[in-house]
Amino acid sequence: MQDFIQNLDINQYLPTAISWATNILLAIVILLIGLWFAGKVNKTIVSMSKKNTHLDDTLFRFLGSMARYIILAFVIIAVLNRFGVQTASIIALLGAAGLAVGLALQGAMSNLAAGVMLLIFRPYKVGDFIDAAGRFGNVTEIDMFTTILQTFDNQQVIIPNSQIWGAQIINHSHHPIRGVDMHFGVAYAESTDAARAVIDAVLANHPHILKDPAPFVEVETLNDSSVDFLVRPFCKGEHYFDILYSVPEQIKKALDENNIEIPFPHRKIFVVNENA
Repeated sequence: MQDFIQNLDINQYLPTAISWATNILLAIVILLIGLWFAGKVNKTIVSMSKKNTHLDDTLFRFLGSMARYIILAFVIIAVLNRFGVQTASIIALLGAAGLAVGLALQGAMSNLAAGVMLLIFRPYKVGDFIDAAGRFGNVTEIDMFTTILQTFDNQQVIIPNSQIWGAQIINHSHHPIRGVDMHFGVAYAESTDAARAVIDAVLANHPHILKDPAPFVEVETLNDSSVDFLVRPFCKGEHYFDILYSVPEQIKKALDENNIEIPFPHRKIFVVNENA
């Protein structure tokens, strides 16, 4: 009788034990396959950026991580479902939590969206000199939320991507050849041909100014007290600031050496003697 009772107990719990063992085994299999598949998708997405130099690694690493976490979320739901957990309520809870987090992080989400657009269209890259969001500097880092600039006086400027994407971006490093616009004025009494010859000589002797394209030197404006020249030499991008800050002094010295007057504002005062 005792053996019969023991066999009855075993037969009673055996299906439940087999069911739980099966569910655990299947859950482990699902988890292992899910982890492998999530890792494979992540690596595939990241490798896409390496096949094309125009694609940004940062964006594809982010997209790969997002895809991995989404797949893992479905894997966890599938595992819970094997043990009879009602996943519909969990999905609804996650959706509500995601909505609440999204509303609380609207600013961060706008920066994220702008970062994705910047990394896709790449109006600038690390190493470029840009003028954006009212700041100018060398781009040292671009991530999903911010762009970091280094200014000439060694300040680090961190700009939210939404401020950059929604405004004008000037990339000073986009073209390898740059024109450097400068303005110089000479007195009306001076010969414009002589002034142009002096300016041309300065530009021709500068080691960083290109011969092709040739510098542009022409009269631009006839002001009240001066004849103004627009001077635009061309150079490689890395020499832009050297030209911008060295040529004006050289032209000023050359005009002085050739006795060509550089005018400055004059004011004439007439004194009337009422007793005369």
